Amino acid sequence: MRAPSATTLILLGLVAGLTAGAVLHAVEAPGEASLVAAAAAVGGVWLDALRMTIIPLVFALLVTGMARAADAVGRGGLAGRALLAFGGLLLLAATLTAGLTPALLAAWPAPGEAAAALRAAATGDAGNIPQTPPLSEWLGAFIPANPFKAAADGAMASLVVFALIFGLAVSRLDAARRDLLVTVFDGVQAAMMVIVRWVLVLAPGGVFLLALTVGARTGFGAVGLLGHYVVIVSLMCLMAGALGVIAALAGGRTPPRDLAGAMVPVGAMAISTQSSLACLPVMLAACTRLGIPERVSGLVLPMGVALFRITSPAGNLAVALYVAHLYGVPLAPAQVAAGVLVAALVSLAAVGVASSVTFFTTLVPIFMSLGLPMELLPLLLAVETFPDFSRTLGNVAGHVGVTAWAARWRRADAA
Repeated sequence: MRAPSATTLILLGLVAGLTAGAVLHAVEAPGEASLVAAAAAVGGVWLDALRMTIIPLVFALLVTGMARAADAVGRGGLAGRALLAFGGLLLLAATLTAGLTPALLAAWPAPGEAAAALRAAATGDAGNIPQTPPLSEWLGAFIPANPFKAAADGAMASLVVFALIFGLAVSRLDAARRDLLVTVFDGVQAAMMVIVRWVLVLAPGGVFLLALTVGARTGFGAVGLLGHYVVIVSLMCLMAGALGVIAALAGGRTPPRDLAGAMVPVGAMAISTQSSLACLPVMLAACTRLGIPERVSGLVLPMGVALFRITSPAGNLAVALYVAHLYGVPLAPAQVAAGVLVAALVSLAAVGVASSVTFFTTLVPIFMSLGLPMELLPLLLAVETFPDFSRTLGNVAGHVGVTAWAARWRRADAA
């Protein structure tokens, strides 16, 4: 019999932790407060062990990603244009999410009592709402005078700006120096990934402890709130996927009936595997059915699978905005704009990383740039398997949509 997957074990840790905590909450067991405090402390150590890798990992990913992307754009051609389309759609998906998520939460807010209890479970004080810095101070620090201080302070938005500038500068060096620096930073991110995998081995236990503290303070009220969260994030992922459909219909001039017929097997594979890479053969067959030349699909689709997940900035920014909604954190428009930029750039750099790792490497920078608390992230990771269906469906729609659009570029160039 096959051993349970890591995702299954994390989900089981969540269920077991919430159940054990809810039982403690219901029976008011002796020593409950001490037990919950100990669980929160140990779970917090596990979360800190994961946090310590984020800044070097994200910085290294952005530097190497920017250097390689600048090289691809500089060469021009179909690959460069596809990369620009990827970047534009990522920004558009994040921008739409920034407007739609608050509107959706205003029309359908999170359950108030459960949200307050969850805040108390995460912070120890229901009234302890994080405060964002003054806008003038935040904007003044956007370009870091001292990048090392920015890293130490967790000023992620300014650190992302520095990483992009540094990566662009690396791409302008002579080949020997450029390759050396890219190799060094590639080694840094690989080493950080090893540490992350070590920490994630303990994820079921860490999630169990953190879920126990939540269950002890909220009972089963957190279950309904997590369900509400899953629906909100899933809707934003499907919205992002719709942009891929629009790219095929409007950009590629693909007949709707043909696109629907070609995407049915792709969607079925996406739901069953939750992996864009596993869907690549089916997506190639769908492109052939749509009449897309093999020289186009053979280049753009593998690039898309390797570099482009259109639901990543949409889904991740929706997570951040949902947590801001739970805590009542006011976000200035400039801060949300920075969150949009960070979400798009980090998703482009971190594609190809395992999904359980990507959840933290793409979310923590957004949370840091917006000044949001991260205590709820392990619990949200545990239910990520549910919005992941929508993430994969949206991603494959984006891959096929941009490929159909690229086929039209090729036809226009040949005309």
